[in-house]
Amino acid sequence: MTISGRILRDAVISGANNVRNKRQLIDELNVFPVPDGDTGTNMSMTIRNAAEELANIPDGASAGEVAKKAASAMLRGARGNSGVILSLIFRGLSKGLSGKQEASAEDLSAAFKLGVDAAYKSVMKPTEGTILTVAREAYENSVGFTDKSAAEYVKNYIEQAEISLEKTPELLPALKKAGVVDAGGKGYIVILEGMYAVLSGGEVIRSEDDTKPSAPAAVAAAEEEIKFAYCTEFIVQKNSSKDPAALRAFLETIGDCVVVVEDEEIIKVHVHSDHPGKAVEEGLKFGELTKIKIENMREQHNNVIKADKALQKNKKLPVEPTKDTGFVAVAAGAGVESLFKDLGVDSIVRGGQTMNPSTEDILEAIEQTPAQNVFVLPNNKNIIMAAEQAVGLADRKVCVLQTRSIPQGISAMMSYDPDGTFVANRAAMTEAIDRVSSGQITFAARDSDYDGHKIKQGELLAMENGKIAFTESSLKKALIKLTRRLVTSSSSYITVIYGSDVTDEDAEEAFEALRAKIADDIDIVLVNGGQPVYYYIISVE
Repeated sequence: MTISGRILRDAVISGANNVRNKRQLIDELNVFPVPDGDTGTNMSMTIRNAAEELANIPDGASAGEVAKKAASAMLRGARGNSGVILSLIFRGLSKGLSGKQEASAEDLSAAFKLGVDAAYKSVMKPTEGTILTVAREAYENSVGFTDKSAAEYVKNYIEQAEISLEKTPELLPALKKAGVVDAGGKGYIVILEGMYAVLSGGEVIRSEDDTKPSAPAAVAAAEEEIKFAYCTEFIVQKNSSKDPAALRAFLETIGDCVVVVEDEEIIKVHVHSDHPGKAVEEGLKFGELTKIKIENMREQHNNVIKADKALQKNKKLPVEPTKDTGFVAVAAGAGVESLFKDLGVDSIVRGGQTMNPSTEDILEAIEQTPAQNVFVLPNNKNIIMAAEQAVGLADRKVCVLQTRSIPQGISAMMSYDPDGTFVANRAAMTEAIDRVSSGQITFAARDSDYDGHKIKQGELLAMENGKIAFTESSLKKALIKLTRRLVTSSSSYITVIYGSDVTDEDAEEAFEALRAKIADDIDIVLVNGGQPVYYYIISVE
């Protein structure tokens, strides 16, 4: 048994709904206590982008066409590292099923292999014990099932993925210590289970979050309602003694939605049919016609759908380059955005730690930057992969700088030389990233035993260059202690950026206390960043 395009379409939609329904369960598997764009949420948003596109795919589409549409939508909608890896697996499926009317078990096996290869290549230093491992081992241990039906193959693939998932704590000590499995691997299996519900002959799993139809049935129903193409209306100026009931009877043989209403002088006619000429000709037998109106309802319907899609996407057309070099930065908070604007950034993508923007969000910002060459500053380690996926989609040259924090992004921008070449600036900005030390103070989103720290939900967390340094109960003490840890004998400049949850008065008080603890030869400034999540962001150079 093979998988048709219709079944594959419904399976992907079912998988998207299943992970959407269970995303909180997956989010709770995250062991890192810092509030972030959680795995289940990112994976759900990524594949939901595909589900929305597939809802408009007709039943007759091939498996290759469905896989291609899903992969393209997921690539653009990818959020966070887990979402990007998921999109790459589906890109492999698209390549493997290219040109296939239906997908066999052998086709799926080859396609999963391409997806695994693409996912591993996209990660500079692949970590085993993650979704990468689960996808790879599921493929490797299912090769012997390619002589089965496609549905049986997927069932075995899921079983092998579950075996691999259970072993992830042995590969990642942090998972073992927390007593959980990898969130990305779990999310992948949840999607596959949703798909298998359809592949095994069952119904599409419905989304619990909304009342919208979860499958293309809604689109099909809308199309079925437009059974006849033309809406025909006219008025007959009666000059005959014929009974209008005869006109109604005829119209009902060629269409539906028939309305025939008469008074002493006229007959008002309305009918939906594929032959408006026949309706008009029959009407002429009852008198002279006036106010004739014929409209193509299918064309109107398609125009409404296109307009609705355009409105939903709100997609802007790319702007023409008017200069050589431009910049895109991911940032959150009015003050932080202003900092980047003042440093020469053209386009801001609003997002960050808890709001991982999609590849399409970043791509749109790139194409709204009026430059031939565009540098992108993700400013968060969980956004870099999504930004890199935009490189191949953009209509101009793009370089994604590996900025993992706001301070690194600011340092990179400050090192830009307007008179330098693209290559020289790329090298200088990359070097500047490594020169800056970054600190962040936030709160623990969950209880955790992480990296030697026993952390309680709600405690203040001090992050030193992306790693947990210590916990604290006093925000002022945390600021002073973390900044002093970041300062070295070669430090000359400190920027303290306070967030939306810190009042101006508290920030000034903490800043003055910090200034008293810092050597006089180090310049130190306070900036109202207005950023969410982080009480303070500290940059030391």
